[in-house]
Amino acid sequence: QVQLVESGGGTVQPGGSLRLSCAASGTDFAFSAMAWYRQSPGKQREFIARVTIGGYTNVADSVKGRFTISEGDARNTMYLQMNSLKPEDTAVYYCNAERVQEEYWGQGTQVTVSS
Repeated sequence: QVQLVESGGGTVQPGGSLRLSCAASGTDFAFSAMAWYRQSPGKQREFIARVTIGGYTNVADSVKGRFTISEGDARNTMYLQMNSLKPEDTAVYYCNAERVQEEYWGQGTQVTVSS
């Protein structure tokens, strides 16, 4: 059974940084892409960033220049480096992974940006 586990969330002051991690278990096969999404209360889930198996990335305009997505050294792992965090970045951040005809979601990790 494939599982995605996020870690690294927490509470940080505005202007601070956090690094989120996502690791998959239960599979020996690489995903074609992994991505981060976030959801704030009362809002729809929002795309943040995506990295493909070849290392190609794309990042949402709302976080471009502040957030960086990267593959981990281990298969099916990835990171989200978040810098210059703002209160509006407060949300539950979800890991997503996909390959042909399959898609998986993690349980999410809370990120709170508050003074």
